[in-house]
Amino acid sequence: MKLCVPVPCFFKGVDFCEAIETIASLGFDAAETYNWKSLDLPSVRRTLDSTGVKLLSMCTSEFRMTTPEHRSLWLDGLRESCEAASVLGVKKLITQVGADSGRPREEQHKAIVDTLMCAVPILEEYGITVMPEPLNTYVNHPGYYLWSSKEGFDIIREVNHKNVKLIYDIYHQQVMEGNIIPNIVNNLDLIAHLHSAGHPGRIDLQYGENDYKVIFAKVDEAGYEGYCGLEYRPVGDPIESLKKAKELYSVT
Repeated sequence: MKLCVPVPCFFKGVDFCEAIETIASLGFDAAETYNWKSLDLPSVRRTLDSTGVKLLSMCTSEFRMTTPEHRSLWLDGLRESCEAASVLGVKKLITQVGADSGRPREEQHKAIVDTLMCAVPILEEYGITVMPEPLNTYVNHPGYYLWSSKEGFDIIREVNHKNVKLIYDIYHQQVMEGNIIPNIVNNLDLIAHLHSAGHPGRIDLQYGENDYKVIFAKVDEAGYEGYCGLEYRPVGDPIESLKKAKELYSVT
């Protein structure tokens, strides 16, 4: 497992290409971002190529999946996001599923599954994996539908396609469920990417209640070969925080 740097967490107000160059200078080989629409895609691609940094993931431009009436909008957003991802060499797209609509949960669950099944031809066309993300509703995302990793895994199993996997955010799941190591290692075939932060506070990993050295070692032992994004708010200088994270948690 390797670490990657979510650009918006550490480089607020910094030109994106400059941030990628800094990430490379710190010894990281991967980054991710969220809203791609603000990026100058050709310039970013040139910077990625010149630095050797991979842009691992970014977000879809539409998030509403719990309501069937918004399905076509989500699919249109997926296609335009796949187009942008192809310019940048990005192979994974994070998506949220949207707010709890208040309808019966089984209806919303089915709407998400059906939407993801409709997405499969687009994902196959571009060779991209889409990753729904469970989020915590206690602290950061009240009213969000998908808070349970168990339900997330159920959704992935029901869709049953190699281009639809879960992003497992350790911070969000520590808030909601705990049981982090078993939930990851017993479902590695369903997970495409990890995120991390210290809880409480969504801060540097070493300041939270989880021992990330233990978590990362167990996940490595289980055979995970992907990346984990450092998706936290540094309590001090962002560059020093990244240096410390690399010192403490780089495992390969």
